[in-house]
Amino acid sequence: MDTSPNHSAGTRERKIVFFLGLIAAAHVFIFSATFPFFNIVDEQVHFDLVVRYSQADIPRSLAPPSAEALPFIVIFHTPEYIWPPSSQPGGRIAPPPWTLPMSVIADNLLAKEAIWKEKVKNHEASQPPLYYSLAGAWWRAGKILGLDGGRLLYWLRFLNIPIIVALVWLGWFAARKVFSENNFIRIAVPALIAFLPQTAFYSIQNDVLSPLTFGAAFVLLLKFWDAEIPNARLAAAMGLALAATFLTKISNLPLLATAFVFVALKIFQLARNGKLRPSVSSLTILLACAALPMAAWMAWCKTNFGDFTGSVLKIQFLGWTNKPFAEWFHHPIFTPHGCWTFVSQNLATFWQGEFLWQRKPLAIPAVDLFYIVLTLGALAFALVGTLRRPPQRTALWLSGGCLAAMFTFFALLSVKYDFQDCFYPSREHPFFTSGRLMLGALIPFLLLLVFGLDRALKRFSNTMKFTVLAALLLFMLASEITIDWQIFPNEYNWFHL
Repeated sequence: MDTSPNHSAGTRERKIVFFLGLIAAAHVFIFSATFPFFNIVDEQVHFDLVVRYSQADIPRSLAPPSAEALPFIVIFHTPEYIWPPSSQPGGRIAPPPWTLPMSVIADNLLAKEAIWKEKVKNHEASQPPLYYSLAGAWWRAGKILGLDGGRLLYWLRFLNIPIIVALVWLGWFAARKVFSENNFIRIAVPALIAFLPQTAFYSIQNDVLSPLTFGAAFVLLLKFWDAEIPNARLAAAMGLALAATFLTKISNLPLLATAFVFVALKIFQLARNGKLRPSVSSLTILLACAALPMAAWMAWCKTNFGDFTGSVLKIQFLGWTNKPFAEWFHHPIFTPHGCWTFVSQNLATFWQGEFLWQRKPLAIPAVDLFYIVLTLGALAFALVGTLRRPPQRTALWLSGGCLAAMFTFFALLSVKYDFQDCFYPSREHPFFTSGRLMLGALIPFLLLLVFGLDRALKRFSNTMKFTVLAALLLFMLASEITIDWQIFPNEYNWFHL
């Protein structure tokens, strides 16, 4: 039995990470249960897709909600995300339909169902299938357990609990691989995941799976880089992780582009060292495992939606049009104020999400500013530290490349389209500022952030570093509770079923 100090420290660290996993589970459970259905971030259409996949009904067009999903959407939906009480009859939000006799509300519900069938189409129908397949199986499991109504609906949201716990462990694993000698970074990364106030984790949507799939790919990419000659098992695992990233969310494409550049650099290194020939079989396996699932889904999209990503019909549905190339450079993103708007709002929503409540952002400007300053300051220290060529520079440059690719991609989308009369983005606010769409880069982002924080505190003791971390976690939790406090007593949430 190993009783060395290193073994004891490792055991203690695992216990801390296990405890952080429990905190993350409780955190996501409480806030998922607190928010009523259906939030402003298209939760109802993601729910409809989950139900369709649970029936093995893969969408082939932008269709209205399915017959099974529609009653849930109508009965458990609250208007409060968009409308204040003053806008409703009698100046108050009506009580939840499930608390009233069916004879009282039947006609109203039937009328609402008819409106949804006639006027609403699922514009997310062409999204890749991985999350919806997983969530569809979870939905079926809930039925097997005897759940129904609102409890079955919240059961589907609670799928985010095992996802966040897995993400805490993956964050720790990534930090341990990159910063094996720095226990502050190894603990800080999973701790920040556990306390992250990102509202996407309290919702039914495919964004929540992106940090897990690309997080796994990120770790495997680093292993691939370190391998003198990559073996077949590693190549297959990495290829499947990259394919899973693609099959989770189309907005992960910039991360995949960064990964493929990284792989190309490794291939160049192998060729330069005379080791390309013995690596050919592994590289072939990598290509097959990554490309074949991607190609299969792209073929499905081309056949059913008219293009390889399935985006054209969605863009038409939303009313966007392509701008002439010459007009791209008239966009406000090329002004100091517009650039700050784009960067700052993406950072703020990356930390806290995009929920509205009564048509106002669930946010406090001072809290947003704190996260923006924290991020920019820590990343500045990380950049300086990386330029000094630390042993972890490969992982840090890859992390930075992931972030740069995401920002570049959403800047490109911001300038490329005329958003016409779309609610968001719009002509008045022509920016993609949806931080949740960048969640695939969560683990690389946190590695950079915590490395920068560690560099900023390098003159202080480890005790002081952990004190700063504890203060940051306390601020994150306290500010989140303060912002969301008005939602806790809402009679449409899980606690009132």
